[in-house]
Amino acid sequence: MIYSSTAREGDLAQLVGLTHKHFIFSLKAGGDVQSHRGVLKHDDLIGKPWGSQVFSHMGAPFFLLQPSIADILNDLPRTTQILYPKDIGYILVMMGIAPGQCVMEAGTGSGSMTIALATTVGAEGRVISYEQKQDTQNLARKNVERVGLASRVDFKLRDIQDGFDEADADAFFIDVQ
Repeated sequence: MIYSSTAREGDLAQLVGLTHKHFIFSLKAGGDVQSHRGVLKHDDLIGKPWGSQVFSHMGAPFFLLQPSIADILNDLPRTTQILYPKDIGYILVMMGIAPGQCVMEAGTGSGSMTIALATTVGAEGRVISYEQKQDTQNLARKNVERVGLASRVDFKLRDIQDGFDEADADAFFIDVQ
C-alpha cells in the first residue's frame, strides 16, 4: 500500500458511517458503492483528502478513510482460519521482522500473515510463501494483489515436506497443520 494525502483511482478506500458500519473497496473511475444508506460514486471520492466527510445520494454521512492494515486483515475474504492483527503484531515484534529482510512463510492460508509480512519488510524486502493447496494459494494471491503488495511476495505451490528452494532467509514463520 502506498499512502497519499488524497484518494486516488486504484486505492483501497474505506467508508465509515455513523453507526460504524464500514465498506472497504478499490476506487475505480465510474464505479459506485451501494449501501442501505444510499449510493456514493467513486468519481466523487477520487481526489478528496482522506478523512473527508462525504454524503450518499440520500444525504447519509460517511467518512472517507484509507484503511489500516488491521482494517484490511479483518475484512479479508478467507476460506481458512486467519491470524488477527493483535497476534500478528506480537509475532512480528518477537521475530524482529524489519524493512529489507527476506522472510519465508510456510502455510500461506488466506494471506493475512503474508500481507503483514510484506508490509513490514517494505519495498526492498521479500516474502517467500509456501502453500500446498492451489485454491488456497489462489485466494491468498488475490488478497495480496488487492492491497498492492504482490511485487514483494513469491508464491510457491509445494508441500514443505518436499523441501525448500531457498537456503538463506532472515526469518521463517510456519503455520501448517
